[in-house]
Amino acid sequence: MVRAYVRTRGHSSPSRDGLTLTTLVRAADRPLHGLDVEALRVMRICRGPLSIAEIASLLDLPPTVALIVVSGLLDTGHLDSPAPAGQPDISVLEEVLNGLRALAVR
Repeated sequence: MVRAYVRTRGHSSPSRDGLTLTTLVRAADRPLHGLDVEALRVMRICRGPLSIAEIASLLDLPPTVALIVVSGLLDTGHLDSPAPAGQPDISVLEEVLNGLRALAVR
């Protein structure tokens, strides 16, 4: 068993505020030299957008460790976090809901 502080290089909390387990991240096009083992593991699976919860699960990491490692990779530019889409248009949501209701009646 590897202790959490070893996996996080001694960091006890994420360096960024606002990161949650649902935050999506993806690998940026940067050289990987100089990264520690945990950071390399994260980079290998982040070819497409993944949530921090998915990263923790796939790599069998405690969620807090995943948050700290991802935070560090965001700081160095190895990961980026796509901006969330704006709020959906209420009329589109109403149309979808009406369509689902129509399907349920059949």
